[in-house]
Amino acid sequence: MLNALTAGAMAVSSLTAPAAPPPTTEMVIDVVKTNGTGCPPGSAEVIVSPDNKAFTVSYSKFVAQVGPETAATDVRKNCQLLLNVLVPDGYTYAVAGVDYRGYANLQKGVTATESAFYYFQGESHTTEIKHELVGYLADEWQHSDRVPVESMSFLDCDNKRYLSVNTELKVDPANADRSVTNWVAMDSIDGDLETTYHVAWKRC
Repeated sequence: MLNALTAGAMAVSSLTAPAAPPPTTEMVIDVVKTNGTGCPPGSAEVIVSPDNKAFTVSYSKFVAQVGPETAATDVRKNCQLLLNVLVPDGYTYAVAGVDYRGYANLQKGVTATESAFYYFQGESHTTEIKHELVGYLADEWQHSDRVPVESMSFLDCDNKRYLSVNTELKVDPANADRSVTNWVAMDSIDGDLETTYHVAWKRC
């Protein structure tokens, strides 16, 4: 398995305040809208962890590929999720980091990229962070991004804004043998390859 750790910070205004323990009342997340070739309606699911420290997103059709019987547009797949995050009274939250997991089957010399950003609706989005996968690779992969505490951007307590999370997978066809299928995926057949968003809490 491949692992990488990259520091990423939200480019929107941040509030400097000490993080609070997670609330005991469960937060609730509703998927308001899915958009993109990587997440047709009904193919993405969000689950909140019991301790309120994270939520996971799982996909069932998020695969970018190049090879025989694939369309030219299949080399790039993207997904935008619009999430309504309902937090307990007296709290607000920030995204503290993200763990991306998937699987890839790449021949030698073929590269693929996973890129992502997220933001509160109406605000500037985070700097897009890209991770590269290089073949030969036929294994699970994992990339982790963390936001420094001083750069965490908490949603203003008096605001009710959706959280937009955006992810893209792309296979570079330049060095690909078109008689063989090269692909990178974030879909989860067995439930083990979710994307995990870590949450930091602050009292209002």
